[in-house]
Amino acid sequence: MKSLESVWDYPRPPRWEHSPEHVVVSHCGETLVDTTRSIRILETSHPPTYYFHPDDVELRFFKPVPGTTVCEFKGRASYADIVVGDNRCARAAWWYDSPEPAYAALAGYIAVYPGRLDHCTIDGELVSAQEGDFYGGWITSRLRGPFKGGPGTLGW
Repeated sequence: MKSLESVWDYPRPPRWEHSPEHVVVSHCGETLVDTTRSIRILETSHPPTYYFHPDDVELRFFKPVPGTTVCEFKGRASYADIVVGDNRCARAAWWYDSPEPAYAALAGYIAVYPGRLDHCTIDGELVSAQEGDFYGGWITSRLRGPFKGGPGTLGW
């Protein structure tokens, strides 16, 4: 059994680490991601965000869209809609083509918002999404909060 983690023990600026956890993402009956080689981003007050090697992502479901945002640590993010059949999840995925040097390992890796998709698991456990529409954290039973993202937490 894995040990309990407190998001308040995570660093700021965030740390990245390779993860051997088995992560599966599915939507509308299609498997979008199935991997044991993700990268976790760990930041104070946030549940981990998972980034996936593009070889482990069914890229045919990811449709790049215009617009970017900037993370003060990682750099400029690009976005994609996830399209499965007639279902379109707007800006449900993002990545960094040229991240800041400290996060170079993320280049080309793809993250998704778990709350916008049907089924996201880590080692077989269904995850809960971090509250709010901006952060992409994955909450499991192994995490202790409170977590940034919900009402009243913007200034944390």
